[in-house]
Amino acid sequence: MSSATTNPMTLAERLAQQQQYIKPNRPVVAGRLVRVVGLTLEATGCSAAIGQTCVVETANGLLEAEVVGFAKDRIFLMPKDDVTGVVPGARVTPLQDHRGVPLSMALLGRVIDGAGKPLDGKGPVLANEFSKGKKPPINPLQRRPIKQPLDVGVRAINSIITVGKGQRMGLFAGSGVGKSVLLGMMTRGTAADVIVVGLVGERGREVKEFIDEILGDVGRSRSVVVAAPADVSPLMRLKGCETAVQVAEYFRDQGLDVLLLLDSITRYAQAQREIALAVGEPPATKGYPPSVFAKLPALVERAGNGAEGQGSITAFYTVLSEGDDLQDPIADAARAILDGHIVLSRQLADSGHFPAIDIERSISRVMPAVTSMEHQLLARNIKQLYASFSQSKDLIAIGAYVKGSDPMLDQAISLMPRINKFLQQGMTDVVPYDDSLTGLAGLIPAGRGF
Repeated sequence: MSSATTNPMTLAERLAQQQQYIKPNRPVVAGRLVRVVGLTLEATGCSAAIGQTCVVETANGLLEAEVVGFAKDRIFLMPKDDVTGVVPGARVTPLQDHRGVPLSMALLGRVIDGAGKPLDGKGPVLANEFSKGKKPPINPLQRRPIKQPLDVGVRAINSIITVGKGQRMGLFAGSGVGKSVLLGMMTRGTAADVIVVGLVGERGREVKEFIDEILGDVGRSRSVVVAAPADVSPLMRLKGCETAVQVAEYFRDQGLDVLLLLDSITRYAQAQREIALAVGEPPATKGYPPSVFAKLPALVERAGNGAEGQGSITAFYTVLSEGDDLQDPIADAARAILDGHIVLSRQLADSGHFPAIDIERSISRVMPAVTSMEHQLLARNIKQLYASFSQSKDLIAIGAYVKGSDPMLDQAISLMPRINKFLQQGMTDVVPYDDSLTGLAGLIPAGRGF
């Protein structure tokens, strides 16, 4: 059933349509709509729990809404679609048996929305299992440790910021620096079994471009895309992220290695802010209420390695740095709960350096656990050379640096063309993990280390 139908329905038809969600012989206490403020609906007389779905009768059909709060005898509902045709006193009926997101291998190659409904015109997703809310968290003592690297097909990440299976990474970037392209490169080059992509709060045009051009037919065949563009309700944007994680958890439970790409958790936080402020939660840091900073770690901690016999979820969460400010409250909170971060530089992007990964400010906290000591030393040497050149770039440009004053800087100046060429990669190129390590070892000539 769609959230709101386009053709008017009779009362009998609406009630008949509603019955498919209600188990027989169970009491349903319906209420009435008494107030609409912005996107928030207020109803009285309902017996519904937080998170439960209700249907509101409108002039255009039935509108689905979710209970997000209550005050005394009033419940607050957030609609899943546009609030059109709503009238005072409209009947509000809680759904006792509402199916969740379909979970099956048939999801591969499909595009769904935050509620699990198909967006690709290929018919319903065939499934015998449906999500029933958030899964209980895995006991941290039962999680398998991160011991294996994951090949993502991007040379700079494989070699300098190596990612492990089950790691949670942040991708920090401003607008227009190539984060979507980098995500697409990882979908094409990763060694993971399944890719789950959550496109939340982005432009609708970007969703189609990512699926058709960046993901492509090859990448899409082993991917599931959850799309909740910027023009949908905040509830659907919130559910877009949570549905993507639910789908990834399903494939992990099948023993598969999953690459989860969520673009972006900043939009997730903004959607929760809209909902929380609408129901009266007081704002805190930069207008974000406390519930935002409680939901972020709850979302992130659901990724990672499973218990014995399960697979893994290696997750990349994009964080939008407004005005390239890495001290934004969401960026700061995300950095504290993730296992590392990759920073995309606007300066590198403006100079034509793609992917625009700033290896000086990027780090993988599990790299020592998944790489050899030789690999770590090589990566550290390259980062030191890169940082030395970056810090003295202005002096070199104006000719103020005297050759011989700093042996490390002298080496950095001579090797920077090779290092920059190594770090750059075409958006359609895939560089395997072993080839990345071979290229890294060949950057510094034998006998010229420090």
